[in-house]
Amino acid sequence: MNKVTVSAKTVEEAVDIALKQLNAKRENVKVKVLQEASRGFLGLIGSREAEVEVVRLSDPLQDAVAFLTQVAEKMGVTVDISPEEKEGYTLLNLRGSQLGMLIGRRGQTLDALQYLTNIVANKEHVGYTRFVIDAENYRQRRKETLEKLADRLVDKVKRQKREVRLEPMSPLERKIIHTRVQMYDGIETYSEGEEPHRRVVITLKR
Repeated sequence: MNKVTVSAKTVEEAVDIALKQLNAKRENVKVKVLQEASRGFLGLIGSREAEVEVVRLSDPLQDAVAFLTQVAEKMGVTVDISPEEKEGYTLLNLRGSQLGMLIGRRGQTLDALQYLTNIVANKEHVGYTRFVIDAENYRQRRKETLEKLADRLVDKVKRQKREVRLEPMSPLERKIIHTRVQMYDGIETYSEGEEPHRRVVITLKR
């Protein structure tokens, strides 16, 4: 039961009754006053109770999981979604077959799904819950691949004494490269170009 209509002597009393019936907190419901209370003539004749409609709102996690499940079904992919609370965000790890369709080229589809999920999940709620979407630990594996690439290119810059330009990357992947290169003395990075063609340049520190 996610919606009830309740009548009582006052709006506040009607809302309290509805909250008990829904087993919900005030901040997790939407209240619509259908009718204000009226005392009527001499407080008796024509008096009427207040009437409210109270709808329990789903939480951001429920909305996020429902959205991802629906999108995956539209793409013909069956997924199992495992939420995990992290510091500052909620990780939604996708498991199943044909996950490559949800990951896309260099994780572009996964990034798009993450962006849309955060919009949908937070649209009807107070505050903001940040969701990070991963698929079979793809993000960690991609991070390790990019760090190894950064290591090789730093070595190349040192040997050849000239800068190296990487292929265009997403902001998240560029950040991984920048962070990795900071480990090396005498080497620095910067980004150039406009999205979505912005890329990292690794060069000798001036």
